[in-house]
Amino acid sequence: MASGCCGGKRSKMSSSSSSSNRRKSDSRPTSNGSALMTNGHCNGAGGSASSTVKPEMCYYCFDVLYNHLHGLDPPQIPSFTNQSYPLFVTWKIGRDQRLRGCIGTFSPLPLHSGLREYTITSAMRDSRFSPMRTEELSKLWCSVSLLIGFEDCKDCYDWDVGVHGIRIEFYTEKGHHRTATYLPEVSQEQGWDHKETLRNLVRKGGYRGQITDSFLASIKTRRYRSEKCNISYAEYMQHCNNLSSNGYSEPHGVQPYPSPNKAYSKKGKEKTVTSSREYNHQ
Repeated sequence: MASGCCGGKRSKMSSSSSSSNRRKSDSRPTSNGSALMTNGHCNGAGGSASSTVKPEMCYYCFDVLYNHLHGLDPPQIPSFTNQSYPLFVTWKIGRDQRLRGCIGTFSPLPLHSGLREYTITSAMRDSRFSPMRTEELSKLWCSVSLLIGFEDCKDCYDWDVGVHGIRIEFYTEKGHHRTATYLPEVSQEQGWDHKETLRNLVRKGGYRGQITDSFLASIKTRRYRSEKCNISYAEYMQHCNNLSSNGYSEPHGVQPYPSPNKAYSKKGKEKTVTSSREYNHQ
């Protein structure tokens, strides 16, 4: 089990617990990754009917987080595909969707266990934020990003803003190997061009020296795309209510964004990402 920016180690949750093992009762109709869908916003490659990412994945993340915060057993195994992907789970909060936590991995994981693990990791162990609290649930937005189409770049500028995410590798001024990443939407949301994105990303990765053309030329860069879906807590609850009204019974068990005000600028610096497996994508 990797640690790093996510904090201490924690045992994996089991998905096989029965309702008799619950620590608390719960009358909420959970989604269980059901295909019955209300809303859901899938962008980029995830907008096509053939894409893997589905709103049910975000519903499942909400199920996992809800149960964790209320001391309940994990939800049932979901019905969506269990293919393996590199993935990120992002939590935002409030009407302006401020970043509240985001952790992911470039190691392909089965979606059922991967989303369950990184739902909790991103909500409770993002070192830039305090652990999620129960009273925040109703204000949350959840995004699931599945990473696809990895390609080596000719240089650090060989990618398109708003289309590609980038993962960079470099050595600090002290000779330490570092990696850092931004998901495809980050540079566009921040209004950054290629150079601004790279400056922020190397600072995020822990480089404190002068950012020269020769340093940028030494960076190893990979680009990728993502399938992404974004769901609000209100949409999640509407989905749960629809399940209930359609006769579904209660189931048997229920760091790639800049830190707020911490993107590299004349007045601020980003935190270092040191884990070789887990990443803040913004």
